[in-house]
Amino acid sequence: MDTLIESFLRKLQATQLDFIRSMAGDIPWEARLIGIKGARGVGKTTLILQHIKQNLSNDLDKTLYVSLDDFWFATQSLHEMVRQFVARGGRHLFLDEVHKYEGWSQSIKNFYDNYPDLQIVFTGSSLLQILNARADLSRRALVFTMPGLSYREFIGMEKGIELPKISLQEILENPLSASREINSRIRPLQFFDSYLKKGYYPFYKEFPDFYYHRLQEVVQFMLEVELPSQRNMEVAFVKKIKQLLVVIAQSVPFIPNISKLSERIQINRTTLLTYLHYLEEIGLTMHLNKNASGLSMLQKPSKIYLENTNLIYLLAVENANRGNLRETFFFNQLSCKHQILKPAKGDFFVDSKYVFEVGGKNKTRRQISDTPSAFLVKDEIEYGSANTIPLWLFGFLY
Repeated sequence: MDTLIESFLRKLQATQLDFIRSMAGDIPWEARLIGIKGARGVGKTTLILQHIKQNLSNDLDKTLYVSLDDFWFATQSLHEMVRQFVARGGRHLFLDEVHKYEGWSQSIKNFYDNYPDLQIVFTGSSLLQILNARADLSRRALVFTMPGLSYREFIGMEKGIELPKISLQEILENPLSASREINSRIRPLQFFDSYLKKGYYPFYKEFPDFYYHRLQEVVQFMLEVELPSQRNMEVAFVKKIKQLLVVIAQSVPFIPNISKLSERIQINRTTLLTYLHYLEEIGLTMHLNKNASGLSMLQKPSKIYLENTNLIYLLAVENANRGNLRETFFFNQLSCKHQILKPAKGDFFVDSKYVFEVGGKNKTRRQISDTPSAFLVKDEIEYGSANTIPLWLFGFLY
């Protein structure tokens, strides 16, 4: 166990506090059981280490961070480690990558029930199932899903400034005021293309020249390790799924014809729909459906997008379509806090109230002219007015 403590203290010492994700302020860290899940590379480990360094530096003798993919657990028991930690007066336990430990959910349930003075924070893959037959943690844990960087956070990392979050309601009620507030402090269009290309995953800062190499490794790990191990996806189909992702990346956007796709990549319809659902679960795609009722893994989505624009540049190389980039950015930034469906007219139907048409600076309202509560979202404009809103402004929602 001393080995784990030494490893934790080394990681904590190397943790920087120059930029803190806004999500850190949304989590009630005093809760007894907190789960944080999200796609690989979005910054879950950094988030909890920063919290420890900021708020528990005076209680490090009662605090422990461990990653459950550590080799230590190949020969040692998590239960014995926790028993020793509590016996030494431990109060704050942070378990990273819990999905790497077999029976993790039952173990955490037992710790929660047996050690009432122990606070547990755990992180894991987007595929993490909090509700399952063996150990229902959903009644015990507060669970949060961590997205990648918003456009606002990306600018904050780049320039070292804190810009305000702006709610969707504030944007819709007065887009001119909202856009003027940001433009008074910075020229937001200056960084927009950089964000679309390389700004969603926080690790872009570490080795900028190797960003896509690192991102490719992240995607390969999701497809070749996480999906087969956590959803029993056949490894033989990984190559076909990669081909599908490239097709989605190059589309404007991708409107799936399940029968043709099934025939093209030689996967039967039911299996294909199931795998499409898994891609959405793991954080590689987003699915736009016509309605929210009766959603299931076997429902065909109206459109499929990659989860963020950086993935488009990774997979489409020089063929990234600007229209696809715009819609992907809008969908991605709003989906964190809002429900998004496919409307009868326009591109997106948000919170069952608002219709949005997304386009370039010369886009007109023709397609939504007779639609109530409809807004035109334009790329390459700095200021909003009336029902016309700059695309970049939706990057300030979180």
